[in-house]
Amino acid sequence: MTTLQHAPAARRRTRRWLTHLALIAGTLIMVYPLLWMVGGSFKDESDIFSQLNPFPSSLDPRSYIAGWTATDPTFTRFYINSMLIAVLAVAGNVIACTLTAYAFARLEFRGKKVFFAIMLSSIMLPAHALLIPQYVLFFHLGWVNTYLPLVVPKFLATDAFFIFLMVQFIRTIPRTLDEAAMIDGCGKVRIFSRIILPLTGPVLITTMIFTFIWTYNDFFSQLIYLSYPSSETVPVALRRFVDATGNSSYGQLLAMSVLSLVPTFIVFLLAQRRIVEGIATTGLKG
Repeated sequence: MTTLQHAPAARRRTRRWLTHLALIAGTLIMVYPLLWMVGGSFKDESDIFSQLNPFPSSLDPRSYIAGWTATDPTFTRFYINSMLIAVLAVAGNVIACTLTAYAFARLEFRGKKVFFAIMLSSIMLPAHALLIPQYVLFFHLGWVNTYLPLVVPKFLATDAFFIFLMVQFIRTIPRTLDEAAMIDGCGKVRIFSRIILPLTGPVLITTMIFTFIWTYNDFFSQLIYLSYPSSETVPVALRRFVDATGNSSYGQLLAMSVLSLVPTFIVFLLAQRRIVEGIATTGLKG
């Protein structure tokens, strides 16, 4: 009888150990490319692709020093450009998407449901389908080779995902708060600024974090609209180390790639709790 009682417990422990081993193996497989990139940035050029071991024999920072100043301008300029675009994009999304979401969630106007449906349908529209029309529009406006195509649309509430996220969050705020404020003489603007906006902190932080990460890591849009070397961003500048003729500086490329991850890593590390909190409290279940 005792043996029969211990058998299920032994099987559970075995399954638990097997599950842990599978998770550890999966984690190592996912982390290996990152370890290989970091380790390769400290290796000699001849050892990067000849060794599967991601750990370098010594920490040689030559690739970092040479890579930072290998381009004209240096990576200092590229980082400034990336941070400028990312910060402006964050400001645009927070301002425009919050106002738009408040209108959809609280105000009543003609065609509200139709406009909301159009906004939601734009989420399913591939960005590449709009590439040529947008480029033609920005070209005729004289915005190509400037930051305007990357920043101005953010102030026009073009990111439907964040609008939908905020609408769902605002709908969870009781309307009794609005009614109480209206009794006290508050209008729509004061209700938004004094009641709705202070309560949308979690979803605003989530919008800020994801906008920063997506804009900072964006390569395609910045490659299309930015042609001058002085206006390039970090993702676009990294391709300078890969030469089609075969004279590629892979050590410097890996070193600068590691440094390019630092801002997003710091943002995610400091705000990971806020990301989970914002997603969990947005009412995405409908």
